[in-house]
Amino acid sequence: MLLIKSKYKIAKRLGAAVFEKTQTQKFALSEARTPPKKTRGGRGGGSDYGRQLLEKQRVRFTYGLSEKQLSKYAAVAFTEADPSTALHRALEMRADSVIYRAGFASTRRAARQIVSHGHITINGKRTTVPSYRVRVGDVIGVREGSRQSPLFTILSEKNEETLRSVPQWLKVDRNALHITVTNEPSYNSLESGLAYSTLFEFYSR
Repeated sequence: MLLIKSKYKIAKRLGAAVFEKTQTQKFALSEARTPPKKTRGGRGGGSDYGRQLLEKQRVRFTYGLSEKQLSKYAAVAFTEADPSTALHRALEMRADSVIYRAGFASTRRAARQIVSHGHITINGKRTTVPSYRVRVGDVIGVREGSRQSPLFTILSEKNEETLRSVPQWLKVDRNALHITVTNEPSYNSLESGLAYSTLFEFYSR
């Protein structure tokens, strides 16, 4: 699991969206009060290498990946006709990402723990691999022995207004604790906030 010492310092450099805990009004106000630093690799500009490095780090921290993991994902995606879409789908269709996107966990870190601790089944079979790649038609569920855990009993108590919106490629039944993958996620750089093409520039150097 990726260990992160100071999320606030990293978020100030890469942007608030990389961590759930920094996507708050308090952090936004703090950012607004802090004058931007004029550094060669800062978010405001700088060298091509600095821009590419920041985007690579932004993707890595957003999905909680190690350098080795991300480079492998990028290498495979680069062989596809549309590398950006291929990489986005590979990252979003990880088991931990699906658990997070469906609202079964408040953060991706929590989602990884839920999967690695064996609380999740895919098509009825228990998995402990957060990076497991789900496919269209797969049904992700909470195993019978974990259904009474506070991790999941609170889902039925939350109303729709307090739950994160679920992407259209997932169908969620919170009462049955089931997630069905109905489609593959599409990639839009504006919606995702991630420029994968810049990341590929970094790995192509």
